[in-house]
Amino acid sequence: MTTTDLRRVVHGAGLLAAAANVIMQLARPAVGYGVHESRVESGRLADHPVKRTRTTLSYLAVAMLGTDAEKDAFRAAVAVAHRQVYSTPESPVRYSGMDPRLQLWVAACLYRGLEDTYAALGHTLTPAEAEDIYRRSHVLGTTLEVRADMWPPDREAFQRYWDAELTAVHIDDTIREHLLGVLRPDRLPRPLRAPVARLNTFVTTGFLPPEFRDQMHLDWDARRQRRFALMMRTIGRLSRWQPAAVREFPFNYLLWDVKRRIRRGEPLI
Repeated sequence: MTTTDLRRVVHGAGLLAAAANVIMQLARPAVGYGVHESRVESGRLADHPVKRTRTTLSYLAVAMLGTDAEKDAFRAAVAVAHRQVYSTPESPVRYSGMDPRLQLWVAACLYRGLEDTYAALGHTLTPAEAEDIYRRSHVLGTTLEVRADMWPPDREAFQRYWDAELTAVHIDDTIREHLLGVLRPDRLPRPLRAPVARLNTFVTTGFLPPEFRDQMHLDWDARRQRRFALMMRTIGRLSRWQPAAVREFPFNYLLWDVKRRIRRGEPLI
């Protein structure tokens, strides 16, 4: 297997599911409060949305497409920030940014997001291809602090892990309000905010599995599902005609930017 295998599921159109994936990750209370109470001011989504988004997408680009050396460099940079994320006696839940179990949950959400987005766009994999890509996707965790042996060995084991972890999903009022802020484009010019918020909420709700959608108190029905499915299939058909460089943007650009920063000795996050 080569990195081309993972490149197959790297689509710029997958950014449409970004907000849904953030919600899934933060639906685990220890992750949600770790982000909500973070001391790393420069990495806060609400305060620095562009920088925070760039860091997350750069991580995905490096994990999926980068070399081992680039993964090591990014892991070290992220660890500096994650060491500053830990609960206090006042925190409602205990957490640590260096907890590999929580990082495994985040990696599992990222993998699930890739799988769901690829399917929503109307693309298919053979069972063998799906297993190959799944096994290689352990890099979504091992590019952080997750040990390779923590990644479930196959897709069937992953589904058992996922089902078990769903029992720990809970979004309280504090985290729900934090996450609803992800759907509100407050930094856009005022005339654009309402239409962009409606579109973002629609697409995000469509990508959320029912368990997370219910926790966020977001409405959905069969009519919305049909509209969402048609929209995604149309985008998927259009993406098939795009050159690889266009289809993979912005991940290819962000990987180039990480390589440039490493060469120049500039901060990666």
